[in-house]
Amino acid sequence: MRINTNGIELNVEISGEGPAVLLLHGFTGSSQTWDPFQGIWDEFTTVAVDIIGHGKSESPADPARFTIDSCIDDLIALLDQLEIRRCGLLGYSMGSRIAVRFALRHPQRLWALVLESASAGIDDSAQRRERLTSDQELADRIESEGVEKFVNYWQQIPIWASQASLSAESRQQLRGQRLTNNPLGLANSLRGMGAASDEPIMSQIGSLAMPALLVAGSFDTRYTEIATEMAAALAAAELNVIEDAGHAVHLEKPGRFAGVVTDFLRCYAPVRAEGV
Repeated sequence: MRINTNGIELNVEISGEGPAVLLLHGFTGSSQTWDPFQGIWDEFTTVAVDIIGHGKSESPADPARFTIDSCIDDLIALLDQLEIRRCGLLGYSMGSRIAVRFALRHPQRLWALVLESASAGIDDSAQRRERLTSDQELADRIESEGVEKFVNYWQQIPIWASQASLSAESRQQLRGQRLTNNPLGLANSLRGMGAASDEPIMSQIGSLAMPALLVAGSFDTRYTEIATEMAAALAAAELNVIEDAGHAVHLEKPGRFAGVVTDFLRCYAPVRAEGV
């Protein structure tokens, strides 16, 4: 379904019954990211959102509409419309950066936090400037060259190397999902919600008291190191490094990912559903 939040329409897929869990995909993804887990997570009311500029959600022309703060405001408005007072929150990659900042702004709305391949921002100012410049250049290319040419480039970057072990069908499904995105939406998302778009928050996350689970793949050594650092900084965190997986643990090792996340959510879910 499409729901109007703060003047834009977001596509939302709702499934299951029980305590609510909000699901946030990564850059170039959509709510389809979580389709393989719908039956597994039926004991929860899963709310899978196409983040602004992705999937079937709206892609406004104004780049200023694409910020993490605006995205969080949209998510709060969405939860309010669905009458969900508190939820679990699971975010992957870009979605995890949104999720941890959501937790900092609205900790009272969460009963648990799950971060897959997470980042707390880029501390080094020179590296941030370099990343901002490269993201801007890539965003311009997406607009000028189109989604297909961008996806051809994107699926070859080193962070996805471990996905060579996926079946041809899985790789084709992933490519097909990426191709459904709007070039303007992807470009503006990269400009406003890229990895260097916000100030680093590692020094702030120690204030978060809700139970947190950090998941990373053993092949993705950079994000495994970040997850280890974040888990140490958080007040009540568990760290699970999934062997033989890369950045997209949910895609490369779905069974292990589902087991770890399900056990965690079951442990901390409210006894009675809150909201939907």
